[in-house]
Amino acid sequence: MRTALIACAALAASAFSAAPAMAGEVPQVLVFSKTTGWRHDSIEPAVAALQAMGEREGWEIEASEDPAVLSAGLEGYDALILLSSTTNGADADSEWMDEAARDALQAHLRGGGAVVGVHAAADSHYHWPWYRQMIGAAFEMHPPGTPEGALTVVDADHPATRDLPTEFTRTDEWYWFSDFDADAVRLLITLDAGSIGEEGGDVPMAWSHEFEGGRVFYTAMGHTAESFEEPLFLDHLRGGISWALGEAD
Repeated sequence: MRTALIACAALAASAFSAAPAMAGEVPQVLVFSKTTGWRHDSIEPAVAALQAMGEREGWEIEASEDPAVLSAGLEGYDALILLSSTTNGADADSEWMDEAARDALQAHLRGGGAVVGVHAAADSHYHWPWYRQMIGAAFEMHPPGTPEGALTVVDADHPATRDLPTEFTRTDEWYWFSDFDADAVRLLITLDAGSIGEEGGDVPMAWSHEFEGGRVFYTAMGHTAESFEEPLFLDHLRGGISWALGEAD
């Protein structure tokens, strides 16, 4: 596996205590897609797909690219979806979370909130180590193009994978990661690097973990606009959001 395995020193070891919306309340979900790095063409279709998903699932979806929304606090939201929200890794000034937004994100998770990272959410805030630990890894590189890759569900007992076949293929841009610690997260899906003509064995593609009192789900898939019309990928994403919200275990 072409991934560095290092310990996430700040990972909380205490038992998780979720804080989902109270019975009868509609979960409030913020989709945030501000970019100062690479801008993905899939963002707008993804927002539309998530809003449609919210209508079906009974989630209130709000979309924003204004960092002031984060800086003002996340007390009104049950989950934050970071949708390919890139920064420029070479420029610390490109990181759009100011001190108030960073405090708000930490308070959100420590209060039992949820974070869902989609694709390039891992290509963000390289100069904030806590963010990397929260996501579970950092984007390192990707092979050229969007080839068809072979994936394996390594944990089928999770809402993000229960409706998926054990082995399947799909087209995407495939990420390799640095600072991924397999012992610190619940690994859900891997890519066979050989299936896209690369070396490296199995590469992590989706995982979840309980982090500092909250829940974090991450999927590296979702580069293409077509992903957000694909029932299999949408089932995967829906299950991850549901788990993060504490609706399904």
